Amino acid sequence: MASTGIKLSGEGRQGLCMLATLLFCLCLQPLHAQNTMPNLSEGKRADARVCGRTRFTGKIFGGQNAEPEQWPWQASVFLNGTYVCGAALIDSNWVASAAHCFQRSQNPDDYWILLGYNRMTDPSNYSMQMAVSQLIVHPDFDKHHFLGSDITLMKLHVPVNFNSHVLPACLPESSTKPDPKSSCWISGWGMTLLSASPLLRLPLNLQSSCLKVSLLDNEDCNAYYRYSDPNATGSKSVGVFDDMVCAGDPMNGTSICRGDSGGPLVCPLGGVWYLFGLTSWSAECRFPVGPSVFTNLSYFADWIKQHQKEAPTPSSIMASSTQKQPALSPVLKPRMTVLLSAQFLLLWLSLVSAQ
Repeated sequence: MASTGIKLSGEGRQGLCMLATLLFCLCLQPLHAQNTMPNLSEGKRADARVCGRTRFTGKIFGGQNAEPEQWPWQASVFLNGTYVCGAALIDSNWVASAAHCFQRSQNPDDYWILLGYNRMTDPSNYSMQMAVSQLIVHPDFDKHHFLGSDITLMKLHVPVNFNSHVLPACLPESSTKPDPKSSCWISGWGMTLLSASPLLRLPLNLQSSCLKVSLLDNEDCNAYYRYSDPNATGSKSVGVFDDMVCAGDPMNGTSICRGDSGGPLVCPLGGVWYLFGLTSWSAECRFPVGPSVFTNLSYFADWIKQHQKEAPTPSSIMASSTQKQPALSPVLKPRMTVLLSAQFLLLWLSLVSAQ
């Protein structure tokens, strides 16, 4: 059968051109783009009395997806646009994380802090992308023992306007101890399955899992690690020291994994949630699950206060334009289906016009 050539009328060709142009323009517009700085004129900046308050009373291996507003102090750290670690908001100006997350760069201009995200690729009206003005890695990090003093402070370029999705966790005093009868919670963006790829991909859902046992005694935790790896040697002593907190729930398979580093360990005390730990290290993320080790925030309470007091006020000018924003494809880039549709139509029009 002889094929008949298809010819487009002038109006038909013009209509398709307009449609293709419209789709192409849509491709150039970011979907769900968020302002990288909060509007300081909106809302009243809350003080320390709002810390640790969430409407809940009570990625992690063995965990479940967290609900929006469940952990409003949860933050994530991006290095040159790539996710690297979790973190915790401790007041309107400061975020705390693990020092081992910042060994590739200690230039604050290389980092962004994301707040108010429950699903990384689906920001809400409360989500914020904050620039960092100052980065303080503890000077004794990893000096005296393995991953000792594993803490970093980051000061934001502008203060955070608190809302139900973005609130700080309360900081303990040096003498504050968690209730031994209470359950603590860890949250993070890391691996959640045994079959998870060793490569750290952009996390999607915030994971959380309840530590249903009390915080473990450091001596008991040390006994576990000596038994699990009795031949471990190295230039630094490996163990759980006073600047660390040990916790776990081996009965329910709860542990920290890659990508959870720097994330919060919070415990209820007096009706609010206190940040007692930052995720530091653990045994391999597999069964049988061993205890996890966290940076002891009570131990570093005075150090944190000192730097909060002495830190200079950052410039009110926006962060450096050379900073690379987080690589959240569905957030800052066009939908792939729209892009392909526009390209297909343009290609088809060129072929038809050539006939």
